[in-house]
Amino acid sequence: MSRKPKKGYFVKGHFVAEGSELDQQLRAEETGGEPSRTELKKESTELQKVGEALLTLRSDLFERLDLPEGLVSALDQVRRITNFEGRRRQMQYVGKLMRQLDPEVLQSVRDALEEQHSGSAQQTLALHAAEKWRDDLIADDDALQSWLQSHPETDVQQLRALIRQARKDSAPTQDEISRGQAPRRGRAYREIFQLVREHLEEQDHE
Repeated sequence: MSRKPKKGYFVKGHFVAEGSELDQQLRAEETGGEPSRTELKKESTELQKVGEALLTLRSDLFERLDLPEGLVSALDQVRRITNFEGRRRQMQYVGKLMRQLDPEVLQSVRDALEEQHSGSAQQTLALHAAEKWRDDLIADDDALQSWLQSHPETDVQQLRALIRQARKDSAPTQDEISRGQAPRRGRAYREIFQLVREHLEEQDHE
């Protein structure tokens, strides 16, 4: 099977592939070192996406940025616009304002978005850890001993009672088996998760 030839051009008998480092150098020389229209469009699109991400930023992180009033107002307008075309045009305007930001302010925006993303990822991992402990405690007696070794301050009687109740609640009835229904999740199931989650959070803050 023949390979698809690369796009490019010849300069003094040498083939230059589009997008290659040599291609970028030649284009930069042609424009006197100024960014090309393609590069400017790419930067504009990227900054517009950053501006759109600002709409999802937590209020405390947003206020910390101290953005120009014009950009804040433009973002408020986007939140109020429901028409697709109107919203698209407003986001283009937001992208234009984003290009006018000082590099330091723009970096602060990226840092705030990264901080929020990292926090969300950590929260998700914490929830998964609590879910796994809950499932293990209900399914396996050995898991209780492992938990108590890591969290000796746990109220053992309370946890044992919750585990017994959760197992009792989740035991399928003959009717549920015949219908192929999933096991029930009672209050004890939720309370074990809450107990485990609280202990894990306390451990993280130590």
